[in-house]
Amino acid sequence: MISGEKILVTGVTGTVGAPVAKALAKDNEVWGLARFNDAAKRADIEAAGVKACAVDIGSGDFSQVPDDFTYVLHLNWMRGPLDQLQEAIRTNVEGPGLLMQHTRKAKATLVASSMIIYSPSADPEHLFSEDECIGNASYAYNATSPYSKAGLEAVARMCARAFDMKVTIARLNTVFAPGGCYLTSIINSVLGDKPVVAPHENNVHSPIHIDDIIAQVEPLLDAASNPAFIVNWGGDEHVSVQEWVRLANEWSGKQASVQVMPAPGAPIANASDPTLRRSITGPCTKDFHTEYRRLYESMAATTV
Repeated sequence: MISGEKILVTGVTGTVGAPVAKALAKDNEVWGLARFNDAAKRADIEAAGVKACAVDIGSGDFSQVPDDFTYVLHLNWMRGPLDQLQEAIRTNVEGPGLLMQHTRKAKATLVASSMIIYSPSADPEHLFSEDECIGNASYAYNATSPYSKAGLEAVARMCARAFDMKVTIARLNTVFAPGGCYLTSIINSVLGDKPVVAPHENNVHSPIHIDDIIAQVEPLLDAASNPAFIVNWGGDEHVSVQEWVRLANEWSGKQASVQVMPAPGAPIANASDPTLRRSITGPCTKDFHTEYRRLYESMAATTV
């Protein structure tokens, strides 16, 4: 694990940003950027030793942000409908570019992109590799995200070349963590006897546990390069939404159904090829079924 460094983490109140920043703060000076509209979330990360810095990243005003970080993790993301595209570009594309300019002295910068950037495949079990086509991405659930992610990657690549920065662009798959994620919404639906909607009868993902994400930050930073290094950031196991529901039904005794509802712009395939990432980080250490069961039990214990 990284130690003795000065690290900036954006999106520090998010599902990924908060646990990553807290883990790094144990042995490093960590600054966390967010708007901090929720005072409780600010107090939570400050209690873990993270220095909170309230910033609207899209403004480009980083006068309160140091410029001498040794590592930068850009995990911030704004989601929104298509009528908020201009705001999304400001926050998700322009702002990160200006921040990278401000922190260009860092030894390495890790930029979180997403699987959503890939053009669709008709094969639900297709494993996307890093060199596949992008630009005709899925938009059904977060209409501004495909455009913003493509823009973010372009800006990060430009910054690497223009400012001679070492950059890793990591395309996140489905994250699962106790703090709230897609898998927790599935479990909540099952426990509430509510149907789960999927865009295909075999909707496969490559879920990655937050503990593996934390462990893989250092090797992904070590792999940063100029030109920017692009890698999938998902788990080693490929599991369908249908299997998530089946397992939760089995454990709970419920009979929640999966309703297949194809939708324009909804991804049929969402699994990623882990080969390149494994060559850098090694295999994931968290077994999906074990950790999913643990997540289920923690949620079931608090459900009345």
